[in-house]
Amino acid sequence: MRDRVTSPTGERPTRRPSAAFLRVVVLTLLAFALRVIPLNAQSLWRDEVDAMCYAFGFPRALAEVVESDLEGAEPPCACPPTVLPSGEQGESSVQTQMFQIASAMIRHNGPLYYFLLRGWISLTGTSVLALRFFSSWFGVLCIPLSYALVRRVFGQTEGLVAALLTSLSPYLIWYSQEVKMYTLVPAMVLMAIYALRRAVDGGGTHWWLAQVLLTGTVPYVHIWSTLLIPVQVSLFLVWWPRSRNYWLAGLTSLALCILPYLPMASWIAGNVFVRQETGFPHYTLGEMITTLLNVWGTGRAGLGGWWGEIGYAGAAVLGLVSALPLWKRREDWRSVVGLLTWILIPMLGIWFVSIWRPLFTDRYLAWTTPAYLILVSVGLVFLWRHSRWLLLPVLAAVLVASELNLWSQVSWPLKSDFRAAASFVEEDFQEGDLLLFQIPHGRYTFDYYFGPTDYDWVDGLYTNYRSEDGEYDMTRRSAAAHLEVATWRHSRVWLVASEMEMWDQRHLVQEWLEAHAVQTAEGRFLWADVYLYELATDTGG
Repeated sequence: MRDRVTSPTGERPTRRPSAAFLRVVVLTLLAFALRVIPLNAQSLWRDEVDAMCYAFGFPRALAEVVESDLEGAEPPCACPPTVLPSGEQGESSVQTQMFQIASAMIRHNGPLYYFLLRGWISLTGTSVLALRFFSSWFGVLCIPLSYALVRRVFGQTEGLVAALLTSLSPYLIWYSQEVKMYTLVPAMVLMAIYALRRAVDGGGTHWWLAQVLLTGTVPYVHIWSTLLIPVQVSLFLVWWPRSRNYWLAGLTSLALCILPYLPMASWIAGNVFVRQETGFPHYTLGEMITTLLNVWGTGRAGLGGWWGEIGYAGAAVLGLVSALPLWKRREDWRSVVGLLTWILIPMLGIWFVSIWRPLFTDRYLAWTTPAYLILVSVGLVFLWRHSRWLLLPVLAAVLVASELNLWSQVSWPLKSDFRAAASFVEEDFQEGDLLLFQIPHGRYTFDYYFGPTDYDWVDGLYTNYRSEDGEYDMTRRSAAAHLEVATWRHSRVWLVASEMEMWDQRHLVQEWLEAHAVQTAEGRFLWADVYLYELATDTGG
């Protein structure tokens, strides 16, 4: 990546950065600005607060087993209880207790990520900027990693285009601004695939070790990245002309990748293929593909219309077409097939499991986004070389769609806006007010933003249980009895409502408040509404 310069005086040659190297640096700085400047644009949502809470809860659970104290071990807001094994911990050995706790942690997506986040919190604190900055680092890292991988597999021009699309990707930028593991996983996947490629290119034993470490560890950052293992196997086979001389090393390293996965294998085998409703919608394979194509191209906002999606998808199709005239150049054909395995194996894997347990959501496959962007890059370079008159409209559609969605992600609230809801309540909050949360889990995000630290609160009612004949277990009369007790001695009740249908499809809680109190204030925000009720004295206390 650097050019050698010969000194006219005969002195020792020096090196200067190549033009490609400088371009990658510029794209990396651009990516850093796009990810970091608007970190506080969106409110935290419940999954982000949960991640912060797990970052405190998991290390504390292990510390309690070994009877060690953690300084600064309290989160800045109310948190859901950390799920730990049942039973008396004192009845078993320390080793057994630690194994039980670790096994319970595995059931959460990202136990390793939460420990890494806890270390970051110790250095930076728990402000929104500090929490989200952790994800931004890995999001920025994806730009040079994409360039390095694509340059080695396809070429320098394709690598630069891939770095450009990765730096501008609304989808990857969105997760670079969220307190979750969805940038760490793509960064680890890019490093793992790059390490495998360097290994089959004869790079040495250390590259085999790197791919084992990365591929074997990434499932503990997110459980669905376990599917990287069959992706690596398929890439090893697709690259067979190169990997043929290293079949023993490849077989050994890929087998070793499975070893770190074995502790969670028994849990997965006993749960994944058991039919169960999970709260996720049922998606067909076609719906999954459509959803992924939409978010890969236009991000969370989904703006840009058909032209934005067609721009990305059209370039991706051209990336596939680019391999067709090159049957004699098997290296190019195999490289494109490798991208397809990176995209299709995870997609088919989660679809297959979802036949029994619906578990698909696009962010679980965020680590396949680089493969799609690389395929788009190959298509754009193919147009540059063979049909430049068509390149301009396709490239314009891709770039305009990216910029439009980046603007919308910063300008519009797209996450549940508990920040605005908490501010609304705080403006008129009085001592003795009761806060009623429907759904209860919303309290943790609300509490992060709410100024008062000591206030009366109560969980909303779960009224959706039904008997086998379809009748609701909770009647209006029983709901009223619960609410009368919950609001006793309170003259003012704030209803903080978010995703109410998850807990109260019939809206019995709000119906009772409307019947027994007078609504005096209302604030409607994205997926977080607030209502203030003045209770009659003979009802509230």
